Amino acid sequence: MKVLFGVPLKFERIGDNLRDVRRMNPTDGLERVRAEIARACRDAGRDPATVTLVAVAKTHGAEAIEPVIAAGQRVFGENRVQEAKAKWPPFLARHGDLELHLVGTLQSNKAREAVALFDAIHSVDRDSLAAALGKEIARQERRPLLFVEVNTGEEPQKGGVLPMEADTFIAACRDRHGLAISGLMCVPPLDEPPAPHFALTAKIAKRNGLSLLSMGMSSDFAAAIALGATHVRVGTAIFGARS
Repeated sequence: MKVLFGVPLKFERIGDNLRDVRRMNPTDGLERVRAEIARACRDAGRDPATVTLVAVAKTHGAEAIEPVIAAGQRVFGENRVQEAKAKWPPFLARHGDLELHLVGTLQSNKAREAVALFDAIHSVDRDSLAAALGKEIARQERRPLLFVEVNTGEEPQKGGVLPMEADTFIAACRDRHGLAISGLMCVPPLDEPPAPHFALTAKIAKRNGLSLLSMGMSSDFAAAIALGATHVRVGTAIFGARS
């Protein structure tokens, strides 16, 4: 068993446990993910109620989403504003207690639509976007949860602020743009163990007084929970491979 920053990690990627998820229907996948979250919380000495499962439904339609809603899932994620606008209004009209989270990159010119539609935005990562969000939040008087995305692997093809620039950017969001930043988000590099990236994100959050951590996806959310994740973004393990 590995130990990182005093936290025992029984595993870092759980793909082996979920390898047959493509053959499951979404409700089976949801049940299994819930069980994995409960197990990871037990191993970490945490209350499962402190972890929000964001079911990422990108590219999946009503036939996959409706059974998951019927099974009690209430928090969903989408990668793109346009897809969410086309897909989610009927669901939101029928189920008033749903939450919709934007977990993909947000263009500044989509800030108005994003603030109007989403209850949380996980990808605040540049000054122009922070400015656009600040303007729209003030205009619409609607305040989604905001997460700053940190590019912990410093990968040039990915969005997110660099770790060494995170403190300055968070301060600018607060002081210059009037944003209430609630937490941080990260996506570790695919070819590296995720735990060090989760630990770094948690460290940056702590020193900036942020309580929410959007960390962990289908293959690594157990390690993220061990290192403090409050939101795990799980798609494939629930819905299967993207179409």
